[in-house]
Amino acid sequence: MAGTNSERQLLTEGPVIILVEPQMGENIGMVARAMANFGLAELRLVNPRDGWPNEKAQAAASKADHVIEGTKVYDTLEQALADLNFVYATTARERDGFKPVRSPVVAAETLRARFRAGEGTGILFGRERWGLTNEEVALADEIVTFPVNPAFASLNIAQAVLLMSYEWMKSGMEDVGAVPFQAMGQTQSTKDQLFGLFDQLEDALDARGYFHPAGKKPKMIDNLRAVLSRRAFSAQEISVLRGVISSLDRFSRKNPRGGRFPADAKERQNDDSTGE
Repeated sequence: MAGTNSERQLLTEGPVIILVEPQMGENIGMVARAMANFGLAELRLVNPRDGWPNEKAQAAASKADHVIEGTKVYDTLEQALADLNFVYATTARERDGFKPVRSPVVAAETLRARFRAGEGTGILFGRERWGLTNEEVALADEIVTFPVNPAFASLNIAQAVLLMSYEWMKSGMEDVGAVPFQAMGQTQSTKDQLFGLFDQLEDALDARGYFHPAGKKPKMIDNLRAVLSRRAFSAQEISVLRGVISSLDRFSRKNPRGGRFPADAKERQNDDSTGE
């Protein structure tokens, strides 16, 4: 097939591609090439095994230099997702009831509609050998699964990125019938805002002995995060929820005013003891 054409406009928009703990530089390079083929440009790597930059990735990218040179590296998945509003996780494994599961076509149309609404979007890909953990999938909003031969369902990471990149490009060539996501004048919260809600709620529950017995705490946290990330909260809704948690932290049922007013019984007792 023909190579690059410097006289044509270079498309560099769309969802971020996030690779979790990629192992081989050649795979990263082929991912970059697949992205460039279909107009995607922003690649993020979470803890790549062989470090970054990587000469083998550069060679395998076949002149997709703008993708390779703009690649960002993060220590944790949470950091890589922090500024995004909506994320798909790609997985071939069945995870019944875990998250809504979409086809690549529906996923691409949703990403296109959210992109047009000004939201930051991403597609999350797991390790070459065993994909994503349940904890990592829980940080995404929905799952996208490819229709493949059930007896031979394995795709390499570049193939998976190529399929999603193709569907992204195709979605821009058609009228997308998705519902606008800013119909109510609100944008979905960023992942960083959602993670802040996670941390605040988990701290509040931990202080009250909710995570009992201690051995079940990690699983309970996973379940809690899966529930909270199932719904697409707006930034305003996250703010409301965090305000509620702050209020519950500050005021108890026995002391609903939190000792702020002179009418509080304990404060009156202190006043009496000082003779005021």
